Amino acid sequence: MSSEPSRPKLDIAMPVHNEGKSIEKTLLEWYDELRPHVDVRFIIAEDGSKDNTKSVLKKLEGRLPILLDMVDARRGYGGAMTAALRASSSPYVLTSDSDGQSDPKDFWRVWSMRESFDLVVGWRVNRADALSRKVMSKSFGLWHKLLFGTRLHDPSCNIMLMKRSVIDRLVPKVGLLSEGFQWEFVARALKAEIKIGEVPINHRLRASGSTVVYKPTRVPGIAWRNGVGLMKIWLDREPRVSPAVEVIQGDGRQGAELDGHARAAGLQIPDR
Repeated sequence: MSSEPSRPKLDIAMPVHNEGKSIEKTLLEWYDELRPHVDVRFIIAEDGSKDNTKSVLKKLEGRLPILLDMVDARRGYGGAMTAALRASSSPYVLTSDSDGQSDPKDFWRVWSMRESFDLVVGWRVNRADALSRKVMSKSFGLWHKLLFGTRLHDPSCNIMLMKRSVIDRLVPKVGLLSEGFQWEFVARALKAEIKIGEVPINHRLRASGSTVVYKPTRVPGIAWRNGVGLMKIWLDREPRVSPAVEVIQGDGRQGAELDGHARAAGLQIPDR
């Protein structure tokens, strides 16, 4: 008698802060999309929420596969994401924010590249963020490219799929940019010559509320701290020969619109 092939295991590392109104919907949407084909577990790093987030998560523990890490004092976005990655154990780990802006249906585009790349990063082609945040990201993208030679369109995208070897190699080094975790992670991946792929994904409005970290009044300070932090990472002289390989690939799940952005950027999309 032949046995069914084992299902791939995936941990989703997700920081959560004051998302009590929407976190249940967000987690259920991810779970319903992935569970038919993947054994998924949520690694939730709750970050000192002051609303009802903790009680909602405690209730969800009995309904969903969740490893829950809750704290009273804030550790910051980067600290929470790092804690979630440290607690993960699956061969592949996906990082995502908990605000509902990422579409779980895009996961399959990212997942299809897992064997070709060590780290797969999303590219939010129709970014649904405030103008101040988009301007800051654009400016930081130029700074990132100058320092690290990245060809990624969206080095700060929260959707990243990584192999266990990447986590083991990079997570012990991160922690310099609490408000810019992805900027730091990608920078260190480039310095380590990790093979990186990029995928166009959709980006939606927040499920509820507004961002806590990137309020307009905080943007100048965040920009300064992250800019200085990236310079410190660049000055940390690790061996580096050339930027990692970066391409954009689609699997057709989302249609021609996202692939069109890749072609417009002059990047090759392999045949499906």
